[in-house]
Amino acid sequence: MKKIIFSALIIAFTAFSAFAIFGNWKVKGDEAQVTFEGHRVSGSFGGLKADITFDKDHPEQAKISATIDVTTAATGFFIKTSHVKSALGADDYPTIKFESTSVSKSGTGYTANGKLTMKGKTNPETIHFTFEDKGGEGVFKGDFKVLPPKYGIDRSGTPPEVTIHLTVPVSKG
Repeated sequence: MKKIIFSALIIAFTAFSAFAIFGNWKVKGDEAQVTFEGHRVSGSFGGLKADITFDKDHPEQAKISATIDVTTAATGFFIKTSHVKSALGADDYPTIKFESTSVSKSGTGYTANGKLTMKGKTNPETIHFTFEDKGGEGVFKGDFKVLPPKYGIDRSGTPPEVTIHLTVPVSKG
């Protein structure tokens, strides 16, 4: 009986330790910044939601899943905002989703390879990012480029390439 209880305690401790080491980060949603820029258009999105499990010393164990609310797109100019939402199909596809498939150390930062789903189409994308660790808090900063035609975004005036910039403050969850 003692062996069973001792074994159960070791398993529970190991599971808890793994969770503590590779703990979840909660996005400070109201502080997160997701901006975009392309030829003649720039703006931002709100409504970032993410599940992030990340340890800077063991990035290969990381898991990142994030969504953005397309209906929050804003360019600062009503007509351009309307065009962006229309081009992204906001009525039929209200979210953009990224799901990591692998994360690795890369130079002074990290690389998250994954699947980006936009306007009902999924393609592989790579996000290069850094992580500023502040103990129980931190900030992920990253950039990546998207080719809108790969996602069926071909509205007249759509730039051939859009750069996405991410600044995501987090706290330990």
